[in-house]
Amino acid sequence: MTEKEKMQAGLWFNANFDPALCAEREQTAELCQALNSTPYTSKESRKILLARLLPGLSEKAGLLSPFQCDYGFNITIGEGSFLNRGCYLMDCAPIALGKHVFMGPDCGVYTAVHPFDAANRNTGLEKALPVTIEDEVWLGGHVTILPGVTIGRGSIIGAGSVVTKDVPAGVVAAGNPCKVLRALTEEDLAQCPRQLAGQPE
Repeated sequence: MTEKEKMQAGLWFNANFDPALCAEREQTAELCQALNSTPYTSKESRKILLARLLPGLSEKAGLLSPFQCDYGFNITIGEGSFLNRGCYLMDCAPIALGKHVFMGPDCGVYTAVHPFDAANRNTGLEKALPVTIEDEVWLGGHVTILPGVTIGRGSIIGAGSVVTKDVPAGVVAAGNPCKVLRALTEEDLAQCPRQLAGQPE
């Protein structure tokens, strides 16, 4: 198996010294740099760069620069989702964002796991665990999501949280480590009447 095949299979792989993977990351870094230096008014240029960088990005999703990722091909972002400035998606394993996911500034989604043993770690070995963020999740600014985590539909993660474990659907969670504070209530959902948001009642 190639190192890329090992990576995609969730096995230990040589991340740091494999020439093929290094070349892919360099190519992605150049695309990120090009995107981040392209004015927002150059809409067609940004569209072309985003299509090359993130083939799994819905055309109805929004993404502000600066943005960083490792490979791009491992990322899917659903319709209506929005990533604010400074987000970094370390997509050694698949990162799946559902529809209408709101990601605040400077959020980080990490998939890489390194060996605890320093001798093995220094050889460049790592493995990667996928991250799933289901539909209608809202992440506050500076949220960190660790490898293997799933965040359930409609949940809200408070700013600055470090999410180390799965979060169920329909809750408010926050902290380091992130913990469920409470379920979302009917009162929460009624804060902003639909007619104020331009939606039918």
